Formats: sequence, C-alpha cells, structure tokens
Amino acid sequence: MMLVSQRKMKQIGFFALCILLVFGFYETVVKMENGRRGNIRSRLIPNNEDRPLQESLENYEDSSIVKNQVNDLAEANKKIQQLDEKLRNIEAKVNNRIPKNFPTVKFLNYKNRKRILVTGGAGFVGSHLVDRLMLEGHEVIVADNFFTGRKRNVEHWDGHENFELVHHDIVRPLYLEVDEIYHLASPASPPHYMLNPVKTLKTNTIGTINMLGLAKRVGARVLIASTSEVYGDPMEHPQSETYWGHVNPIGPRACYDEGKRVAETLSYSYMRQEGVDVRVARIFNTFGPRMHMNDGRVVSNFILQALQNDSITIYGNGKQTRSFQYVSDLVDGLVALMSSNYTQPINLGNPVEHTIEEFAIIIKNLVGGTSKIIELAAVEDDPQRRRPNISRAKRFLNWEPKVSLTEGLTKTISYFEKELKKTKHSQGDVVRIPYVNDHDIVEQL
Repeated sequence: MMLVSQRKMKQIGFFALCILLVFGFYETVVKMENGRRGNIRSRLIPNNEDRPLQESLENYEDSSIVKNQVNDLAEANKKIQQLDEKLRNIEAKVNNRIPKNFPTVKFLNYKNRKRILVTGGAGFVGSHLVDRLMLEGHEVIVADNFFTGRKRNVEHWDGHENFELVHHDIVRPLYLEVDEIYHLASPASPPHYMLNPVKTLKTNTIGTINMLGLAKRVGARVLIASTSEVYGDPMEHPQSETYWGHVNPIGPRACYDEGKRVAETLSYSYMRQEGVDVRVARIFNTFGPRMHMNDGRVVSNFILQALQNDSITIYGNGKQTRSFQYVSDLVDGLVALMSSNYTQPINLGNPVEHTIEEFAIIIKNLVGGTSKIIELAAVEDDPQRRRPNISRAKRFLNWEPKVSLTEGLTKTISYFEKELKKTKHSQGDVVRIPYVNDHDIVEQL
C-alpha cells in the first residue's frame, strides 16, 4: 500500500510540474505578444506628444505630392501646346498643298498603258506633252534638271499614281524601265543655250547618247526633238527635210545648231548599228502658255513689252520671216510621230509665214497699249527666212496645224498677264488659295 502510494505521489508531482511549466511558458508568450502589439500600436497610433511632428511630416509629404502633380500638369500642358502648334503647321501646309483633284484621265489596261519617259518634261513643250500623255492614261516619268523647266509646269500632276518627277541631268546616265522615250531635254532659246555653250553641247550629245543607250537596253522607241535650226540660215525656202542646211559651225549659235545635228547623226547611227527604234522631229518656232518669260524669243519678248507698254524691239530691219505654231499643234505632231512607223526626220511647224515686223504689229494690236516698235542692231547668224515644208507630216502623219495665230496669241497673252500679276507681289505677301488649274492645254484636252 505504501509503495503504491509513493508511486502515485511521484506521478502527481510530475504532472503538477508539467502544468506549472506549461503555464509559465504560456505567460511568457502572452507577454511578448502584448509587447509586440503595443509597439505596433504605438507606431500606428502615436502619442499626443508626437502628433504635431507627425502632422508636419504628413503635410510636407502632401505638399510635395501636390507640387509634383502641379509640375507634371504644367509639363503636360506645355507638351500639348507644342503638339497643337505642330498640328496647326501641318494643317497649314496641307491647306496650301495642291489638292488631289486631278484632271480626269482615261483608264488603260496593262496591254495598252505605256511607261513613258519625257526628258525636259518640266519645260515649255515638255509639260504640255506630259499633259497629253497623262490624260491618255499612260504612266509618265519626267526627268528634268530645271535649268529652264519649272516644277509648277507639272505641279497639277504631283501625287498622281501615274506620274513621277525625277530631278536629273541627262548628261549622267539614267536607269529606268520604259516603253517610250521623248527626248526633249535642251535649252532652246538663244540666251539660254548661249549662256553655257559647252553644257548645251553636252546635253545634246552625251545626253542623247545616254537616252539612245537606255532605249537600246530596254528596247524602247525614242523620239529625238531636233530643231529647224539644223537648217541654219537656209539657202532653200521653204525648208524640206532633204535640205542639208547652211550652218556656221563656229558661230554663237553653233552649240545648239551643231549639237542638234550631232544628235540626229547619233540617232541614225544607233538605228543602223544597234537596231534602236528612232523618230526625229524637226521643230519650228512654237509658242503658248508656260513659255519662259525671259527666254528672249520673239513671242515672249513682244508680248511682255506690249503688256508693260515698253518699246517693242526688233533686231534688224524686221523683214526676216518666221512661222509660228501653237504648242497644242506641236504636241499633236509629236504623239502622231511617235505612234507612226516613219523613221526619217519630219518637220513640225506652221507653214504660214510672217515677217517679224508684221508679227510685232499683230501683238501690239491684240494687247493694245502705247508701245512703239523700234529697230535695233541685227543679231549675228540670225536666220533671215524660216518656213517649213510639211508635206511629209501631212502624208505620213496626217498632221497639220489647227490653231490660228490669233487664237494662239490670245491664249498666250492671257497667260503672260497672269504671270505679270503674280510678279507684282512678293512671296510673303501672296495669300495661298486652293489650287486651281490654269493650264489651257488640260482644259482643251
């Protein structure tokens, strides 16, 4: 009994000890947890003594945030203003650009549509030819170095899917894929081609070689724009294509006259040796809208002098003759020649002959005003008679001029009146208005 009682007592004592240990451990854990909670609470809920400092810190942080937000807003507004300014500039440029209201062109399928290169296509004759080809639905590439040509002559086609303008001097090779080439690149008025005679010769020789080489490579037909100047001061009248000419090879006009003669020689050499399909047009005096105002030709000189009531100047006695054709008639002839099977040179001009004096009187009467006609010293190597024999053109092209001299001069005078009005205002004073096509040839076609 005694032994059992002692064993129970030991068990009771051990059990009691375990209970005490458990309670002691629990009390310790509870105190530590309460202390941790107190620390956290003291951090989250500061005492009254620490409240002013806490409020100041919070106010500082709030003011910094507000200040940063204000700065960000100001920066955003500044950027918005900059973007608005850029947008206004873009809108102004768009409003001043040519609207995409192109003249209506024919639709040609891939079998009939041709890819055509026009060298000198931004010039007087070239730009009118471009109009005709574009309206017929062909793809047209204009190559021009803008020596006498102007971008505004073809600006009404800028952006059209069938039109491409290349700033290029044909003295350097040009690599394209084309079906036809109209080679019109060359200064054509005496002041322009005599300004740089070596350059004129290079354009008509090296430039022609480059175009004939391009035609050979791609198998294109090429039309060479020659001139009535290949006849020089002619001993035959009227001048037919079989006449070989009377040219001074070392005179002031030789750079142009002989340059064109060499261009013809090159053309037929390429035709015989390389099989290049060649056409040659000998172009006589041509006039119309888009003539260069300072080109020194008879028509532009007389019209400008009459419009400004200046003296109409005749070089020589005024008895030398010229035959003037309107530009649309020439374009008809060039297109007809290109599509024909005739390979020999063909004169394209108006067979109606007028003396320079008669021509001056006609223009003076059409313009009116108080201009007087005066005579100055004759120009060296100035041809005395010029009149084409166009029997070839009639026979093989079924072509002859249609526009009368009076009708053509009336349109040309109207064009020069507009040009003079434009020159009275500086570029900065001109208010840009939506583009309106004022090119007569487009309206006619």
